Amino acid sequence: MLKDLIPVISQKIAEEIVSTKPLSGGSISSAYLINTDKSKYFLKVNSAANALKMFHEEQKGLNAIEATKTIAVPHVYFADILDQNAFILMDFIESKRPSPSDYSRLGIELAKLHMAVFNEFGFTSDNFIGSLPQRNKKHDRWSDFYWNERIYPQLQLALNEGLLSVDEVPTQDQFISLFNSFIDEFKPSLLHGDLWGGNYLISEDGTPFLIDPAVYIGHNMVDIAMSQLFGSFGPEFYDSYHKIIERPKQYNEQIDLYQLYFLLVHLNLFGKGYYSSVSTILSRYFQNSK
Repeated sequence: MLKDLIPVISQKIAEEIVSTKPLSGGSISSAYLINTDKSKYFLKVNSAANALKMFHEEQKGLNAIEATKTIAVPHVYFADILDQNAFILMDFIESKRPSPSDYSRLGIELAKLHMAVFNEFGFTSDNFIGSLPQRNKKHDRWSDFYWNERIYPQLQLALNEGLLSVDEVPTQDQFISLFNSFIDEFKPSLLHGDLWGGNYLISEDGTPFLIDPAVYIGHNMVDIAMSQLFGSFGPEFYDSYHKIIERPKQYNEQIDLYQLYFLLVHLNLFGKGYYSSVSTILSRYFQNSK
């Protein structure tokens, strides 16, 4: 499969490929380092039916972040398909283990990304969170977007798969009423959308890069909530970020309600191992509203 792609990629970039190397860490796609005499490239390959759509949306998301000129992303050269193998080529980033100063810079530059202000919630197209579809229909009100495009689809998927029971799930009115009580006024920001520890890199010169986005326009605290779900961000990251964008009054409640989305995604992707985390948040906020 890779040997068939090499001449196609070489022609597209107008460079001779001198070596390739498989890379580990990709849970959805196969990944490779592509070396030419001039450059190093990162190649992802996937034969799933929707893989080309996933790669096009990844390219669109990285391009949207790149266009803000606030934080670095690998430049994407193209996404295409050959014999049912979709592929995407971008810059390869030589990375290192983050230092405290690297975390601080990551926090500053993420805050700058979040300060790029927009007028409505959503995105120009639907994309993906992991391998699951993520709807991005535009809304004027954040609570409407968050319920209709984020929480409700994941709750329905969990119900359909028998991962949650009907009596555990809040109604739209119950959710939106409580959600609005915890959200301060804010301006819509461009989000990475899936900001866990595996989706950023620190280059060898200390430049932070965002990778594998699930972008849309929303509340900046969504990215902060996801960053806390599995760790991997130093305290310097949060200190620097919140010197630029103030912590909201209902910080802990917002973290919970935004982590709920990501936990539902993990429940639907990986099963019952995430049930207790989802159930804890649902019962904490909604058991008394039924």
